[in-house]
Amino acid sequence: MEQPGKVAVVLGAQWGDTGKGKLVDILAAEADITARCAGGNNAGHTIVANVNGVKTKFDFHLLPSGLVNPNCTAFIGNGVVVHIPAFFQELEALTSKGLNCEGRLFISDRAHLVFDFHQIVDGLKEVELGGSNIGTTRKGIGPAYSSKASRSGLRVHHLFDEEAFATKFRTLVEGRFKRYGHFEYDTEGEIKRYKELAQRLKPYVVDGIAFIHNALAANKRILVEGANALMLDLDFGTYPFVTSSATGIGGVCTGLGLPPRTVGGTYGVIKAYTTRVGAGPFPTEQLNSIGEHLQEVGAEFGVTTGRRRRCGWLDLVVMKYSTVINGYTALNLTKLDVLDDVDTIKVAVAYHLDGKPLDALFPADLDTLARVEVQYVELPGWKQSIQDKTQWSDLPDNCQKYVEYIEQFLGVPIRWIGTGPARESMIDRGAGHA
Repeated sequence: MEQPGKVAVVLGAQWGDTGKGKLVDILAAEADITARCAGGNNAGHTIVANVNGVKTKFDFHLLPSGLVNPNCTAFIGNGVVVHIPAFFQELEALTSKGLNCEGRLFISDRAHLVFDFHQIVDGLKEVELGGSNIGTTRKGIGPAYSSKASRSGLRVHHLFDEEAFATKFRTLVEGRFKRYGHFEYDTEGEIKRYKELAQRLKPYVVDGIAFIHNALAANKRILVEGANALMLDLDFGTYPFVTSSATGIGGVCTGLGLPPRTVGGTYGVIKAYTTRVGAGPFPTEQLNSIGEHLQEVGAEFGVTTGRRRRCGWLDLVVMKYSTVINGYTALNLTKLDVLDDVDTIKVAVAYHLDGKPLDALFPADLDTLARVEVQYVELPGWKQSIQDKTQWSDLPDNCQKYVEYIEQFLGVPIRWIGTGPARESMIDRGAGHA
């Protein structure tokens, strides 16, 4: 964790699903506050933690996973879009497993709301796109951000003016009926439902800007856990096969109201290979026995959707691009043990187009990306189990060389190395690697 008064940030560095939850869990043990700055309940972190002496698995989607630390306060910032029923459903699931969240979970009054009709529209939009569908989680995240961008959205604070909320809500729904046709939806029933939900939510609502800046002034240790990852960023990802928010370092500042100077350590989380869900070009994807091995051994299924993830070799072109934008001070390499039984490991180091090196750091045009020829280096595998190793010196030589090759290529130290699914299965090489 950073020194008091500085903000530490954990960001996904590829297409997401990199296992950020474990690093967040470790860093949250020293944090006073963990915060979400973007996305909604389309994200997913799985944490295994001791609660009352019992190892328990928790799935987080909207709520900050730092809640597993009983001394840590969780905060949902203004950049997040919030589905209130999902908020309470997730909270109830956590408390039913023995996690006491009372008095340490707050939400910004500026956060925008996701409604059930946003989820319906999400599905209708995918159908409308036909064969070019984005592959969203259909949680209504994109339509909610669309409402926000068109200045027709509703924020948390709107819930507490019943008459104004009802008027704005009817107008918002009617706008969607005009766009998509009159789908089945009980507008008046929802207004009544949200009148009740508003009273339940009220104890959790704070002035988000005051909350975060009071914490900074009090030298609180703040940890920001990013959702999704840089390659799903609305501006910098493989558009349009992206999410609807700023998933990089810029989203941390705008999604919490933080000045850039307050950000200290920026930690990128990458898998030892590459995965993605949904549609879109994926240059190192392996539609073969290697891809199947990575899927099965790595248990590559989405926490939120259960979707099977597409798998391929580690792409350092993607990682170089990600590093340039987010400015990582250190990396967490996860799931290194999944490569234990691979004879020869390939790593993508360059893209060629029509036989020539690609000029761009990473192409903006997806037609270009779909045509690139990936240039690989081959590194020898280590052919032995590293599962649950906790010391750098315990790793085989070829395994160490693989890690060092990534470090040297990117010019960023790899401080943490994941060697298994358990919280304890992590090598921490120390502050000298951060």
